[in-house]
Amino acid sequence: RDALIGMGFTTFGGPEVEYDDYNFTKLNLPLDHPARDMQDTFYINDRVVLRTHTSPCEARALMNLKPPFRLVMPGRVFRVDEVDASHSPVFMQMEGFVVDHDITLADLKGTLDTFVHAVFGEDVRTRFRPSYFPFTEPSAEVDVSCGICHGEGCRFCKGTGWLEILGCGMVDPNVLSMSGIDPEKYSGFAFGMGVERIACLKYNVPDLRMLVEGDMRFLRQF
Repeated sequence: RDALIGMGFTTFGGPEVEYDDYNFTKLNLPLDHPARDMQDTFYINDRVVLRTHTSPCEARALMNLKPPFRLVMPGRVFRVDEVDASHSPVFMQMEGFVVDHDITLADLKGTLDTFVHAVFGEDVRTRFRPSYFPFTEPSAEVDVSCGICHGEGCRFCKGTGWLEILGCGMVDPNVLSMSGIDPEKYSGFAFGMGVERIACLKYNVPDLRMLVEGDMRFLRQF
């Protein structure tokens, strides 16, 4: 987060118990959208849900703040995931969100390159791969070169030399217009990452469960 604040971002938050409207509909995911299945979730009732990502903060920012703004939005999220070495039904996510005049994909790439170098070091390389997210278009996954084999290919990176760290993209005009922002005047970008995943990659932790089990043999290393 400090790396983003150094680039002019400010912290913005929202509730963990969220309206379905903010968690899905205002992010270009109407009731019948098949992409909702990607984030099967914990419902309180038909209208209220434990948020599945920090992206509802985007909708809340668009409804309550006047652009331009640069926001970093950390918080806990909930998904129906089986617990294993790389998944948990409860985890921390951090999202970046920028809306301003004439924002382009180059701004997104420059921001993420700066962030990655601040976290992992100047010798780490980044790679953008086309992907899909309902609330961004175009969308991408971002990889970093493996810190163990330095891009040569090893067991940790499954021989590819790369490790996925986050998803990102340009804000879909529908998301802006649904919150009363004119997409002809403003554009923006968003990116989101799992905090535990970033920590595991930075410190070469093989199982994210080690971060929450409280084993002193592990914790004393930090």
